[in-house]
Amino acid sequence: MKTIKGFVAIFAITFAAALAASAQTNLTSLDGTRVNVENQNGKVVVLAIGASWLPLSNKQAEFTNALAKKYAGRDVVFYFVATDSANTASKNFASGEAIRKFATGNRLTVTLLRDPDGAGTLRKFNVEQVPSFVVLDKNGKPAGHPIGGIDPTGKYDVTITISKAIDGLL
Repeated sequence: MKTIKGFVAIFAITFAAALAASAQTNLTSLDGTRVNVENQNGKVVVLAIGASWLPLSNKQAEFTNALAKKYAGRDVVFYFVATDSANTASKNFASGEAIRKFATGNRLTVTLLRDPDGAGTLRKFNVEQVPSFVVLDKNGKPAGHPIGGIDPTGKYDVTITISKAIDGLL
């Protein structure tokens, strides 16, 4: 009997962990559409992971738009993932309206997705700083480490590093 209870407990813990991990790959756009960023039918996926309240995310939105334009018509999909929490008690809370204002103000040309707990995507893809970019291969797996280090002075162009990662997967 102890063996069965132990097996059930291990199964339940494993199932819960798998469910939690996969949950952050299913994000919601501002219009309510659910998107699984790891299941994009053989396309390279670039996630621009930022926050509407973070000034460097404005530069990140500019880079994301430029990259999306460069790779238009190719097997590459871009998403901006807002890590602004949907929980009003959170320090990094932002309303849907604030996130829409960020997208509009930056003329964001890619789909904006929301990470509702504000950190699930960061944990899922081992992102240590925001803003960052994560490139997923055609099988939905991370292709290398997250790419961060947006330089507000413009001396370092992060789009070169991201382009090299994308080109290596096409």
